Amino acid sequence: MASSPTVLIRLVASAYSIAQKAGMIIRNVMAGGDLGIVEKTSSIDLQTKADRLAQMSICSSLARKFPKLTIIGEELVVWVDPVDGTKEYTEGLLDNVTVLIGIAYEGKAIAGVINQPYYNYQEGKDAVLGRTIWGVLGLGAFGFQLNEVPDGKHIITTTRSHSNKLVNDCISAMNPDEVLRVGGAGNKIIQLIEGKASAYVFASPGCKKWDTCAPEVILHAVGGKLTDIHGNALQYHKEVKHMNSAGVLATLRNYDYYAGCVPETVKNALVP
Repeated sequence: MASSPTVLIRLVASAYSIAQKAGMIIRNVMAGGDLGIVEKTSSIDLQTKADRLAQMSICSSLARKFPKLTIIGEELVVWVDPVDGTKEYTEGLLDNVTVLIGIAYEGKAIAGVINQPYYNYQEGKDAVLGRTIWGVLGLGAFGFQLNEVPDGKHIITTTRSHSNKLVNDCISAMNPDEVLRVGGAGNKIIQLIEGKASAYVFASPGCKKWDTCAPEVILHAVGGKLTDIHGNALQYHKEVKHMNSAGVLATLRNYDYYAGCVPETVKNALVP
């Protein structure tokens, strides 16, 4: 069943509408004024009422529509991040926030949905709020206008709140013209496909499989590449470690340039 194209298209269509509903939940929590913030492991690792309600909505909707998916299945795995960029959400940096639903088969990310609840939120009261980007490997990616950073320009997007010496050493070795420090893995991949950044570099453990599964599909569907810092493809089967312990390197174009710049000291410090 998991390999059936019909089931995959049904699952992607459901994930699209489920992500839109989660985006609405996120907006409603913010509008209500009480974010219900709790610290998970530290003051920069937060959870809000929006995380909890969106997670509940996504999981219950998927379980209802696809009971045999429960809760991961043998080969088809759905990786969910109900609010990617929670810290930025709590600080009002709303364009950083996304809902991520990634679908993997036999360990490979094959379909993904990214909802941006606050897309257009600074464009005035008549602007249409929110958008949903989706993609399937071999089919393409939709819901955005593909753009590239001009040739020869090196703009790196990286973590806003989880930086350290390894991250900074790796970025410095790439001789960037500009460094963008923003929240959310989904947001960073959107920067790549819309021509605002040329590489996403995070030379540190920290982000998880649910952060990268959906964004990776969108990027790969338009010819980009996402790996760990060593150049290894990420695996998404159900037994895999949740942590991307060897970091993330992603580009729309010129992957080899950025991969070739990663210092050996950085590679040695990050164990796949």
